[in-house]
This record gives sequence, C-alpha cells and structure tokens, in this order.
Amino acid sequence: MERTIPIDPILEKGYNVRLLVDDFDGLIEKWSSWSEEFRANVDSSLNCQYGIGEKDKLDIFRCGEPNAPLFIFIHGGYWQRGDKSVYSFVAESFVNSGIDVALIGYQLCPGATMTNIVEKIREAIIWIWNNADDYSISKHRINVSGHSAGGHITGMVLATDWREISKDLPEDIIKTGIPISGLYQLDPIRETTIADALGLDDEESLALSPHFFEPKTQAPILVTLGGGETPEFHWQTDNFVNKWKNFKVPLDYFAEPEVDHFGVVERLANKDSEIFHKVKEWLV
Repeated sequence: MERTIPIDPILEKGYNVRLLVDDFDGLIEKWSSWSEEFRANVDSSLNCQYGIGEKDKLDIFRCGEPNAPLFIFIHGGYWQRGDKSVYSFVAESFVNSGIDVALIGYQLCPGATMTNIVEKIREAIIWIWNNADDYSISKHRINVSGHSAGGHITGMVLATDWREISKDLPEDIIKTGIPISGLYQLDPIRETTIADALGLDDEESLALSPHFFEPKTQAPILVTLGGGETPEFHWQTDNFVNKWKNFKVPLDYFAEPEVDHFGVVERLANKDSEIFHKVKEWLV
C-alpha cells in the first residue's frame, strides 16, 4: 500500500524501539540460543499444527504437574517479524514453577493481514481448547499473554465473544489476560515506517484497536510494561488502562522497574523478578 500519511519523527523514535538497541541482531541471537538450550531439556510438543498456514504452529512445554495453569505467550515483532522459536526461553521460569506454557506462531505481514493474524490466534486458542487432553494440559486454566504486537493481540483476544464463533465454546475460555507492552490504538503506528508492511487503512486500524472495545470476559486483566519504555508505549498503556478500568472486570497495572521494551521480556523469564512473581500470582 502506497504511503499517504507522513512519517512523524517523534512517533518513529518512540515506536521503532529496536533502533534504540545497540545490537538488536545480537539480542535476538542470544534469545535464540537460550531458547534452543531450553527446548533440549524440557518435556515438550513442538510445532503442533493448529491451522493450514506454514507458520500456524504452536509449541507446548509441560511442567509435569497435573492440571497446571496454562500460560499462553504470543510473541512480538510488529506483526511482521519474529518466530515463536526465538521466545521459548520465556517458558523456562514458568515451567520450573509448575506452570505449563504454549507459544503460538502465526503468519506475518505482509503475507498475512493483521486481521488474519488476530483470527489465527483465536483459531490457535480454540485448537488448544479442543486438543488439550491429548497434550496433557488443562483446557480449564487457559491464561493468555503476549508482548508488544502480542500484547495487542492479547487485547483483541480479551475483546472476543467466543460464543459468537461457536456455541460449543465457553464464554470464559480465557481465565486471565496479561498484555505486556501492548499497542492498543493503532493510528499512531500508521505515522511510522513500521506500518509500511501492515497495510492498515482507517477501517482496519479502528477495527483492530482494543482500546475502543470492551472486554467480553470476566477474566482478571493485568496490564504491564517496562518502566523504562518510551513515552509512546506508556501512552498506549496508560490510555488503555484508563479506558478499560471503567468496565466491570478486575484490572490492575504493573510496570517492571527501569527496564526497556526488550528488557521486560528477559525479566519475565527471570523467576526472581517482580514481573514474574506478579504474573504468576495472577494466573488462574
């Protein structure tokens, strides 16, 4: 799609956060190695095919305890980069604390639209609900989280009426929602180069902005980010919290002290961190 909206240099700096990292490729390489080592030493089911797309796959990591909570994590990458395999390391602290984990992969833009991506994550959650028993995980303790673009998708999941998709699904399929460093209003993104691969028009931008919806669940929601993130990410989170706290859903806010957009992911993988303990206490 040809750009019709000018680039705003302030928004570009605030949202294009990988440019603020001295060695972003090195960071991803570190996470990939960490994840590979973790996968080699855990009870897992890898690349479970939940849809027909090449990347419609998810990984399940089991803690070995019956009826454990299930923590679903949706990776970031501005809907156009990243792979679930890079983020396996996030599961380590949870698995070692008696919590099962599922990491969902998805088709990326521009090969898929953002609408497609949200639909795919819903499809993956339904697949988990239908197949949980076969993989020795609990369908009744599904908690959904995600970082950055994954935080956005988590917001969209919380605004999903599952009964509209299928009468066979429970309204409370999601027990807890934990968006991390999410993007809840998409129009500002359209004023950055990030949007070049997304193809967002006015209609889709509004239809995919969780801020303007309401939760279709009574599940508790913990909205989090890194305390050292850019003003733009604090703006996204603060406005979302202020809007959604008006609904009759338990909602809390937490900022992991000092860390930036990527540091908060590493803190989540640290069993001694504040955010890990906060999230663990929140799981149902």
